[in-house]
Amino acid sequence: MRITTALKTVLATLAIGTAIPALAQAPTGLVAGATIYDTAGAEVGKVASVTADTVVVDTGTNTIAIPPSSFGTTPKGPLLAATREQLNAAAQQAAAETKAKVMAALTPGAVIHGSGGTPVATVKAVEGELVTAATANGEVRLPVTAFAIGGTGLAIGMTSTEFEAAVASAVAASATAAPAEAPATSGSQ
Repeated sequence: MRITTALKTVLATLAIGTAIPALAQAPTGLVAGATIYDTAGAEVGKVASVTADTVVVDTGTNTIAIPPSSFGTTPKGPLLAATREQLNAAAQQAAAETKAKVMAALTPGAVIHGSGGTPVATVKAVEGELVTAATANGEVRLPVTAFAIGGTGLAIGMTSTEFEAAVASAVAASATAAPAEAPATSGSQ
């Protein structure tokens, strides 16, 4: 799960009253495998990966991308001004808010965009946790979790080419998997 505005807000709220000096760059020790600690010295999680813009922290329950400037340093290792429980709660809150936005956007006729921003399908129907997406080449059913809200609106994490190939494969598979209709038999009387 990627960090969202809601998670950033919760993290900022958790940091109030906890002094972590502003950092011009990421603190030392933010490397894959490093243990992250809270202000009480308890383990928050492990660093899964690091880029210039994000530190991905695995709490054992959630994997969350956090800006490097959110970390401090202690003699034990990298510091985050949130406990494991607070970070997991913030991640769950952000996930619920994201799902609510996606569900609100999943309305019949809504355009679904590929990862490059190109329209790839429209929403035909939503039934529980499954979405029927209609394309010129057929219909596919996708889990709600396949969708996100991107810069172009409702999005799926595939390019239009990848999505078209997946639809063609799914349509072909469903055509070959459809059972032949059994001939009608007359019962004995």
